[in-house]
Amino acid sequence: MSNQNYQDLLETLHDCMTACNHCFNSCLQEDDVKMMAECIRLDRECADICSYLESAISRNSPFIKELATVCAKICTACGEECKKHQHDHCQKCADACFKCADACKKIS
Repeated sequence: MSNQNYQDLLETLHDCMTACNHCFNSCLQEDDVKMMAECIRLDRECADICSYLESAISRNSPFIKELATVCAKICTACGEECKKHQHDHCQKCADACFKCADACKKIS
């Protein structure tokens, strides 16, 4: 399957990575950073796997489906953690994570 066939997923991955990076940075500014530790950790994991899968798709890796399965799992975990927090950045990140997990599940 060519990169063009993955265009929607590439955009979703990029949007999720951006949302996670924003959430990560915003969580570091919160008054109780310790309370946000798991959110911060999962934001990093999620941003990294989204970036890696985006890169793998661009080079037509033979492991795209397997990576998408892992990406969906991490995105779901990050979304579940982010939705626990009422901060706007966490809620937006959760939405992006769940959308990305769904998109990854469609190809895995």
